[in-house]
Amino acid sequence: MSGYPSLSVPPESGFFRSRWVDPPSGIEFHDPSSLAVGFRAAGVSCGIQGSGATDLGAVICDADEVSSSILLTANAAAAAPVRVCRENLDQSGIRAVIVNSGNANASTGDQGILDALAMRDELASGLGLAADSVAVAETGVIGVPLQMETVLGGIPDLVSALAGHTASQGAARFSEAIMTTDKWPKRVSLSVDGITLSAQAKGAGMIEPGFATMLCFIQTDALVPEPVPVLRQAVDSSFERITVDGQMSTNDTVLLQATGTSGRELPPGLLDAVLLQLALEIVSDGEGASRVGRARVTGAADPEEAEMVARKIANSPLVKTALLGRDPNWGRIAQAAGHALAGQDIGELGPDVIEAEDIAGDGREADLTLRLDQGDAEAHVYFSDLTHEYIVINAEYTT
Repeated sequence: MSGYPSLSVPPESGFFRSRWVDPPSGIEFHDPSSLAVGFRAAGVSCGIQGSGATDLGAVICDADEVSSSILLTANAAAAAPVRVCRENLDQSGIRAVIVNSGNANASTGDQGILDALAMRDELASGLGLAADSVAVAETGVIGVPLQMETVLGGIPDLVSALAGHTASQGAARFSEAIMTTDKWPKRVSLSVDGITLSAQAKGAGMIEPGFATMLCFIQTDALVPEPVPVLRQAVDSSFERITVDGQMSTNDTVLLQATGTSGRELPPGLLDAVLLQLALEIVSDGEGASRVGRARVTGAADPEEAEMVARKIANSPLVKTALLGRDPNWGRIAQAAGHALAGQDIGELGPDVIEAEDIAGDGREADLTLRLDQGDAEAHVYFSDLTHEYIVINAEYTT
């Protein structure tokens, strides 16, 4: 993407790098590992990943009153932490979240639920919070029981770190604690119009709209009177618009916490811009990705048709490898669109309705546009190219 020296290393400066992101003016950026006013974070190594990596983290809101919203995966095989957040969480008053990486605690049966609840209860007790005000999120290998002695043994250290770290130190460690195959932490801290906002995300593979193997945590001192629709709108235009490999995760979680202590509301478009840039960071990380594309479909008969065609193009291995090879092969786009609309007769799709020249350019972002001439609906999906590294990472993931 524009501004990156390489997609294999984190960007050194700036945040809004993509040409597809339009942030509001007047933003002041802070150390990206710092938190919004009124929040603390920490991360520790408890041994889940077995490599000494930071793998257990938490964020806490110091305000007694918090306005919050949480969005969770739609996957029918949702992981234990997702089920706990659905059924045992005060979703409008979330004071803290505990997160581990290295183990998804998914497909682990009733014991997995008990383990997620035990994590929650241990952190709540250590922080003096109501158990139902603490969310749980986990990411990593599916189908492996948690090593609960390891996890519970690390929580006292996590509580101590929350009390002892400065906000900046703790937030940096928290960003590390949520990473799995990520090559760099995805985070931002900024202020604008008298409010502060920070966010941390993870994700690189098993990424498909709805959402993906991704976690995102957002903190702000802004007033957010209706956090549910605000977060839903921002996610709809960001994390719901991305794909790396067409795979929906069991663990996706996006959490917004707002204290309102600034007395000011979020500037229009700010949350949408922040989440879109983080979503594009995830796609650009993409487990070996080197380029990001936008598949845009216009002139569809209805929104559902536009969405279906855009996703089919974005998830096509042939289109993704053309993006990698900078091959302006518009025929692959036509094939994918025709596949999506199989059974219909829309005539031939040729270069008069397909724009794919951007694939051949030197930029790290490419626009692919298809006009269907069926109606007025349109949709777009951001996607990564497909490289040999993606195959290697996923072939060796559990070893």
